[in-house]
Amino acid sequence: MRIVIVGATGNIGTAILRRLHQGAGHPGDLGGPASPADSGDATGSGRHLGGHELVGVARRRPDATVAPYSDVEWHEADVSAPDAVERLTRILAGADAVVHLAWLLQPNHRERVMWATNVVGLRNLLAAAASAGVLHVIVSSSVGAYSRGPKGSRVGEDWPTGGVHTSHYSRHKAANERALDEFEATHPQIVVSRVRPGLVFQRDAASEVGRLFLGARFPKRWLGRLRLPVLPVPVQVVSQAVHADDLADAFARIIERRAGGAFNVAGEPVLDPEALAAVLGARTVVPMRLAVVRAMMWVTWKLRLQASDPGWIDIATNVPVMSTERARSVLEWEPHRSSTSALRELLDGMGEGASLPASPPLSR
Repeated sequence: MRIVIVGATGNIGTAILRRLHQGAGHPGDLGGPASPADSGDATGSGRHLGGHELVGVARRRPDATVAPYSDVEWHEADVSAPDAVERLTRILAGADAVVHLAWLLQPNHRERVMWATNVVGLRNLLAAAASAGVLHVIVSSSVGAYSRGPKGSRVGEDWPTGGVHTSHYSRHKAANERALDEFEATHPQIVVSRVRPGLVFQRDAASEVGRLFLGARFPKRWLGRLRLPVLPVPVQVVSQAVHADDLADAFARIIERRAGGAFNVAGEPVLDPEALAAVLGARTVVPMRLAVVRAMMWVTWKLRLQASDPGWIDIATNVPVMSTERARSVLEWEPHRSSTSALRELLDGMGEGASLPASPPLSR
């Protein structure tokens, strides 16, 4: 089986490569005949591992001598480039499945730049997949694609995906859901899978997450040592998270089973103020007015003192809590790490300056 991963050097892509390499010793995991590799501008031959062949696509090549980027056929491509469809079509030739992860979170003061990669990039990928005859397309969506919903109960994958319009991230994810709707209607012979995770944490992503959400100049070493006596936080802040390795396992199971449709993926417990307090060592949660927190985020973001726009607080306080029952039943998936331990791992990684030098996005 030839599997192409677009955006293979980031937080999720790195975890998927790691998972697929681990599964290489079990031929039954990812069976099927491998297809000839497209010569293109590949680095390496894309070694056949346990009956499948891994192809990575990224804007910048990783160090292919270092795991998990070794034994992968690499191509450099920008999904937003004018020739992206033609280039991606060549790369996807002979592929059995393509996983699309390419996404920009910055520069969030220039939404048109992000839109070109996040939304136009997906459309280019879908056009290439159809042209190349790929029969399974797996796209990383998000809990952020959902419309406003309940925090006290859980919703399934049929909840509306209209997004939260005050968040650029949510708007882009919702636009991609509509593109996938149209693609499914136009190409019924292609299996389309949508993976909707919560926040995705792992130690290797500590440098990238800190840079994207706090900014390059913001000091982060203290985060790993942060222990608060009290936690001032709006009571409406309720999120879900998953360790990157657990999410990668869900992707692998979708590929194994060629499972179509949408899948919510998140660990337990839900990250409400009490759970956050436990991670941060706080004894007391002090409710803080949401309007005050949002105003502080807006001012500091506008002044470029930190990198997170207020749309992120809007997602945390408005999107529903997801049920993961479909992933558990259809994929026989379950998380092996708690959401709180995943968050603690990320914070400890920030405190220790953790990074993955072999990957341009995950390096310092």
